[in-house]
Amino acid sequence: MESIFPPSVRNLPEIIIPLEGVTGYVVQGENEQVVFMEFEMDTAVPEHTHESQWEIVLEGKVDYWEDGRKHTYKKGDRFFVEKGKKHSAFVYAGYCCFMFFNQKDRYKKKK
Repeated sequence: MESIFPPSVRNLPEIIIPLEGVTGYVVQGENEQVVFMEFEMDTAVPEHTHESQWEIVLEGKVDYWEDGRKHTYKKGDRFFVEKGKKHSAFVYAGYCCFMFFNQKDRYKKKK
């Protein structure tokens, strides 16, 4: 899969993601992270929680579950996940997004 991200993003530090076929790049702030993520294959993201997250879909589609309700987001959509809210997702191959986490250590950088 060819990346939609320009070299300036692909040259950012990569992050450790415990899912196959997912690549992420991070901009690290003092108390937050901005993450650019792309999925090469269909991927089930297990239920989890973390600090608040704001996400914008750049390409593709994701099925997102929160409080037992399914929401489908596509290119141009955006959504917000409240701090501590349990959620899961099914991400379709080709999905790319921009995420802002109100958490400085949501993801660790690869060495």
